[in-house]
Amino acid sequence: MSIIVGLTGGIGSGKTTVAKLFEKQGIPIYIADERAKMIMERPDVIQAVQQIFPTSVMNERGLLDRSKIKQLVFDNQKLLDQLNQVVHPQVKKDFDDWLIQHRDYPIVLKESAILFESGLEKTCDVVIVVVAPEEVRIERVMARDGVSKEQVLKIIDNQMKDAEKVKRSQYIIENNNKKIVESDIIAIIRDINLKNHLI
Repeated sequence: MSIIVGLTGGIGSGKTTVAKLFEKQGIPIYIADERAKMIMERPDVIQAVQQIFPTSVMNERGLLDRSKIKQLVFDNQKLLDQLNQVVHPQVKKDFDDWLIQHRDYPIVLKESAILFESGLEKTCDVVIVVVAPEEVRIERVMARDGVSKEQVLKIIDNQMKDAEKVKRSQYIIENNNKKIVESDIIAIIRDINLKNHLI
């Protein structure tokens, strides 16, 4: 059975970039957000999600309008909970299937922005948190998503604080310098291998 490594971090921390550096080291990566996007294109999921909302959340192609859904759930915890009740079990099943396909790998990595918030850390053997200075995170998200500083700060305020994630993680990666991050990743993989007698 593979060692499941959870990878998380706040918006703009660069966790997907870090995940891809793990992939370079031969570790298969499961990007929960990317897989959730694919799952939300399935007809059964589209129908279940549409039933949650009083207005149409579909675009002209008959697919879910993710930006409209984001706006509707942003300040509405009840709607967000209902959405999560539809999507999270599907993502869990998808990961379980993916895990079977990758069972020959000693280590696999699951990247999720809401690893702790959704209780997914319970399915991981070890958790790594990616952190970066707030101003760096703000700049990254503004450049990537074309949003204002205020919008990014609002998202950061709504997420679990880095200090709490650090407390609940076994490893911390400070994502400021790619070369240092790459050597940190090699050291972490080696440590996980040693602790689990894989080398």
